[in-house]
Amino acid sequence: MPTFAVVLPAAGASRRFGRDKLRAELAGRSVIRRSVDAFLARDDVTHVVVATADGTCDATLLEDTRVSVVAGAEHRCGSVLNAIRSLPDRVEWVAVHDAARPLVSRELIDRTFDAAVRYGAAVPCVRVTGTVKQTATDDALPALVLRTLPRRFLWSAQTPQIGRRTDLLRAADVCPEPLERVTDDAQLLELAGHRVTIVEGEERNLKITHAHDLRLAEDLLRGTANDTPPS
Repeated sequence: MPTFAVVLPAAGASRRFGRDKLRAELAGRSVIRRSVDAFLARDDVTHVVVATADGTCDATLLEDTRVSVVAGAEHRCGSVLNAIRSLPDRVEWVAVHDAARPLVSRELIDRTFDAAVRYGAAVPCVRVTGTVKQTATDDALPALVLRTLPRRFLWSAQTPQIGRRTDLLRAADVCPEPLERVTDDAQLLELAGHRVTIVEGEERNLKITHAHDLRLAEDLLRGTANDTPPS
């Protein structure tokens, strides 16, 4: 049976949340505790590496011997690479999961793990439901619309995103873009020429970014919210 290491980048400043969102309580457990526990519940997970701003974390997270912590970097990709480089060479598969996605389900993890092993790399996604406009520049609004993108081809990426450890490390070495511009791990593999397969994500697998996201996650856990979080 394939086994997996899991990396949780957790070095962000939580500026839009207003305080450390990963330490925020969510139905009796911290956000990061829920994210970590989703993977520690699995027999096929052998390592969980948390990358934090200062290389420390809540001591209770380290009670499971599979968990370790490393110092993060100034950008997400750097934090992920620091964590991957701390893993033993024998690790083949690495799943990178946003520490701020505490509602990831076992079923979503199952199908993403399975697709990665079958196809080489996998990412869960949900369809983009709104109309997407592309602007000519990234300047502040008002901005000129360059074109409207056909949404039938567009997907919004979630995590965990999974690839081989060696592929991720080599992809970072040959990346044609500055690593700080690489927004997720599937993109890093894509830029290196690897094929990445999409599997079905879940609307419940929301990322805690603003305070209202935490309230929505609480409602979802209580079963009192509509299962379609705002996009």
